[in-house]
Amino acid sequence: MKREQLTEKILDIKRERGWTWKFICAEIGGMSDVLITGALLGQMKLVKPLAHKAAALFGLSETEERMLNEVPLRGTQMPPTDPLIYRFYELVMINGPAWKALIEEEFGDGIMSAIDFDMHMERQHNERGDRVRISMSGKFLPYKYYGAEQGLPEYGYKES
Repeated sequence: MKREQLTEKILDIKRERGWTWKFICAEIGGMSDVLITGALLGQMKLVKPLAHKAAALFGLSETEERMLNEVPLRGTQMPPTDPLIYRFYELVMINGPAWKALIEEEFGDGIMSAIDFDMHMERQHNERGDRVRISMSGKFLPYKYYGAEQGLPEYGYKES
């Protein structure tokens, strides 16, 4: 079985049983709903105790349980073709240069980690139509200026 086939099997079971992602994530627990959903869709891995809980919930074999614990090949084609996913891509294309400038002005020369990272998504009720609120928090990782000498900074933290 390939990982894509396991994803389809999980989605088939979810459909057949009428489960929501919210229900599934509550049953598995232990991590962010985004991470659990991403793992079941094949984009993240579940740590062994959560892979075991997911396997029990979905009635998966031991081999399928181990697949949930493997590091996946992550990502999708670029640019994405799904309209909702494309809007996130569009957000980065349009706002990315401003985000970069503001982060560098505040922190220095570096990046925001997408590995040491937290994300939370919630529904925000609004009389003109509900809104999606997504908050992200990633560790700032300064670039290392290798070969720095003579008192020059070794890392790209904001200079005073």
